[in-house]
Amino acid sequence: MSTPALRTSRTDLQEADKNDALAPFRERFSLPEDLIYLDGNSLGPHPVGAAERAAQVINEEWSNGLIRSWNDAGWFDMPSRLGDKLSKLIGGNAGETVVTDTTSLNLFKAIASAVRIQQQDAPERRVILTERDNFPTDIYIAEGISDFLNSVNAETNEHYEVRLIDEDLSLEQALDDSVAVLALSHVNYRTGAMWDMDAVTAAAHTAGALVIWDLAHAAGAVPVDLNGANADYAVGCTYKYLNGGPGSPAFIWVNARHQGRFWQPLTGWWSHAAPFEMADSYTAANDVRRFLCGTQPITSMAMVECGLDVALDADMGTVRDKSLALTDLFITLVDERCGEFGLELITPTNHAERGSHVSFRHPEGYAIIQALIGRGVIGDYREPEVLRFGITPLYLSYTDIWDAVEILRDILETRAWDVPAYRNRNAVT
Repeated sequence: MSTPALRTSRTDLQEADKNDALAPFRERFSLPEDLIYLDGNSLGPHPVGAAERAAQVINEEWSNGLIRSWNDAGWFDMPSRLGDKLSKLIGGNAGETVVTDTTSLNLFKAIASAVRIQQQDAPERRVILTERDNFPTDIYIAEGISDFLNSVNAETNEHYEVRLIDEDLSLEQALDDSVAVLALSHVNYRTGAMWDMDAVTAAAHTAGALVIWDLAHAAGAVPVDLNGANADYAVGCTYKYLNGGPGSPAFIWVNARHQGRFWQPLTGWWSHAAPFEMADSYTAANDVRRFLCGTQPITSMAMVECGLDVALDADMGTVRDKSLALTDLFITLVDERCGEFGLELITPTNHAERGSHVSFRHPEGYAIIQALIGRGVIGDYREPEVLRFGITPLYLSYTDIWDAVEILRDILETRAWDVPAYRNRNAVT
């Protein structure tokens, strides 16, 4: 799919919409009329059928089936069954992914597992490497594991540390023989910048480190091939581009070569080899179910499948082509029509380095986003001063992008954002 001619008209973009192979997917989401939703990178919209699926779990499987539904309705196997579906979207094989817990908990498990392998193979490696601009919880989890290991080994010289890549320390400089684990977000949550997964994974392995990819802003938005990249672990959420619902369960992928060596301290009963034997000591399951912990949230998990089914019906190459076309259009129109108002693009223009959201900095970023929301264009705000716009090809059109930029231009030109109501900070931005 080629990008429609830029410096174009709304009429030209309407023609592009008529020829859009993904246009029918918009009907598979329940979206309010007269609203342009540019925040699917934070919370995806409601897939048609999700409410009915939740009602089925509550009114049939729970109300009538009661506890029998763990077997009869397939509740017990749902984490693995959905994991196999999701695996197809990220370059995984059957038996390598489970849907479970939260991204933060799954990252904890992955880092713990990778550190344990390195303790056995290269105990001198005690650095967990990530980047300063990573999503904060990823840094916090790394710090928590490091602090825990240091408290346990307080009387030894086995000191673990978290090292951060930033403007003063490149990945190449940071990857030395002390690094045990490299944990990166494939697509940066703030800027939309995307790492070259193949090249980074290869570099880390050459340096002797294991690699964990956070796919929260990548899965369902950009092509991902974990096995093709020879990655070690990956985690991510299902409530952004996979449209699983607010707080829906996350996922964890583990390369099959590591599953037999897996260890993590959250050894709950669902990861036991035979949970209903009620054994008084732990024996890990011999597959990816080792990454489960406790009883699963069935209603939320059931809705995840609705979003996965939509994503699996779309060709990922076509999704990526349209994503690049829409983000190119958005970037160019903002430059052409809003260039005089001080918006600073912080998202890469190079296609190979860009995910599926576009971000700008502006000193009044929060108030501008609130004014946009007041006009029916929903984006979001991230510190410092970042206006963030998720460009989701399955339900956004070319004319949506044109209209959103026109509304942005009007808000900036009239200073409609400059009122107290738009400056008052909500708890969630």
